[in-house]
This record gives sequence, structure tokens and C-alpha cells, in this order.
Amino acid sequence: MGLELIIGGVAALLLVGGGIAFFVFRSRDKSELDERLESIENYDDFDEMMASFEDAQAEADARLEEEGVSVIEQSRNLLAPINESLQNQEWGKSVRAKLTRADLKLTVAEYAASHFAASIGGFVIGFVFLAGGDILFSSLFGVVGFFAPRFFVNRRVNQRLIAFETQLPDTLGLWVNALRSGYSVLQAMEAISRDAPEPTSIEFDRVVREVQLGIDMPDALQHLLDRIQSEDLDLVVTAVNIQREVGGNLAEILEVISGTIRERIKLKGEIRVLTSQGRMTGYVISFMPIALAAFLNFASPGYMRDMFTNRLCGWPLLGLALALIGIGTAVIQKIIDIEI
Repeated sequence: MGLELIIGGVAALLLVGGGIAFFVFRSRDKSELDERLESIENYDDFDEMMASFEDAQAEADARLEEEGVSVIEQSRNLLAPINESLQNQEWGKSVRAKLTRADLKLTVAEYAASHFAASIGGFVIGFVFLAGGDILFSSLFGVVGFFAPRFFVNRRVNQRLIAFETQLPDTLGLWVNALRSGYSVLQAMEAISRDAPEPTSIEFDRVVREVQLGIDMPDALQHLLDRIQSEDLDLVVTAVNIQREVGGNLAEILEVISGTIRERIKLKGEIRVLTSQGRMTGYVISFMPIALAAFLNFASPGYMRDMFTNRLCGWPLLGLALALIGIGTAVIQKIIDIEI
């Protein structure tokens, strides 16, 4: 009987305490809700409330952006001494030119650091997911990762070049119309930088900015030709330079060049379609053996170990396989590379 009374008393206390806590917190929530509603009611206009909210959001975004920029600046300050030593070398100069053609805002040191980061990432991915813990086989993925940034930059350069050459006939048409409307050569290029799509707009905007900074027009056009290494653009730049020296109707010259470039682009497209099977064959020959070796090692860990550990037989076979893959890829690329 005494135990039942004790249990009943404890239950009653808990019930009473829970009820008091419920009403206390409910009244607190209600008061906080009333305060927020009153603060909203204090606004004379709903637009004013939304404007204050947008200002607060803009301040938060600006603060986050400043923090991100500060992190990037700190990393670049750490790589600054390395960048100064690399960019004056021949390798660094070629890398700077390639990054400029790819329109990548990277320094030479950052580009070099990306190779080591991609190599470590490739090794870790291979070790964890593909190689089954085999260090030697994972090293192959590290080597592939080391060349991944170079492959990315080269691919971006080729994509920008193809896009620029595809847009060039329309660009020349816009240039011709601007000249016939009474624009000067510089004003016509400024109109192209505003109306043309990327990457044409970016490249012509650089030319306009260089001329406005005091660089001669032929030098600015040569810089454009260094960034976009196109035979069609070389023809256009030559025509503009000759017209500046000897005179003539530049609009008619560019119109004739535009027609010629259109025919060349059409012919290049037809050749690309006809050689598509050869390109796919080259890709299969290049990547199929590597993918097959990775699959075999993943399906049966240690299956390819002897190829990496046996120096008398495994290493020569690996070297011979890589050499044959490279030769086959080079031969196929030479066959399908048809110059116009």
C-alpha cells in the first residue's frame, strides 16, 4: 500500500510539472510569436521589410565571398615564390601561353600543384576502389591522374578553338555590317565584343582593351592570333594589317574571306563525320587495355600483381604494351588528321 502511494505521488508530481512546463513554454512561444508579428506590423510597407531582408542577405553573401577570396589569396601568397621562379623559365612561359589560350585564371605554380594533387587523388581512388589495395597497381592510376590537368587544359584549348572558328563567319558578317554602317575598325571590334557569343566576345574585348591602353592595332591582333592559333583568323588578321598599310575596302575583303571560311568549315564538318569511326577506334585501342586490366584486378585482387613485381618478365611486357598502345594511337591519329 505504501509503495502504491509513493508511485502515485511521483506520477502526480510529474503530471503537474509537465502541465506547468507546457503552459510556460507555450506562453513563451506565444510571446515570441507576438513580438515577431509586432515587428512586422511596425513596417509601414511590406516592400520596406523585403528590402531590409534583401540587404541583410546581400551583406551575408558579401561576407562569405570575402572569406572565400581571402582563402584563395592566402593559397596564392604561399605559392607566389614558386610561381616567380617557374614563370621565367621556358616551361613556365609555355604553360602561361597555354593557360591564356584556355582562358584559365591560374598561375604556373597552381597549374604545377594541380598535377601533384591530381596524382595523389588518382592514387587514392585506385587504391580504395579499383586496385583492391594493391600499391603498385594504384601507382598506375596516380600516373594517369598526374596527366589529367594537362589533358583538361589541352581539351579546353581545342574546344575554344573549335568554337571560335565556328563563330568566325558570323563574326565577320557582323564586322562587315558595322564597317558599312560607318564604324571604324576599332568600333566594329567593340561591337563584336558586345554582341558576339563567347569565346569571340572575350577575345575581341581583350583586343579593344589593349588598343585603348596604348598598344598598336597590329600588335593587339598578333596577341589575339597567339591566343587563338587558327589559320582562318591568321587570314583575317593579315587582311586587316594590309588594309591599314595600303588602304582598300575592308568590308568587301572580309566578306570574301567570310565566304571562304564558311566553305572550309563545311568541308571540315564533312571530314569529321567521315573520320568519326577512326577516332572511336583510336579511343578503344588506347583505353580498352587499361580498362580491362583495371577490371581484372578489381574482380580478382592480385591478378595483375606479377606484372608489376616481376622485373624480368612483367615490366618488359608492360613497357611493350604501353609502347604498342602509343604507336597504334599515333598511327590512327595521323591517318584521320586531314589538313584542308
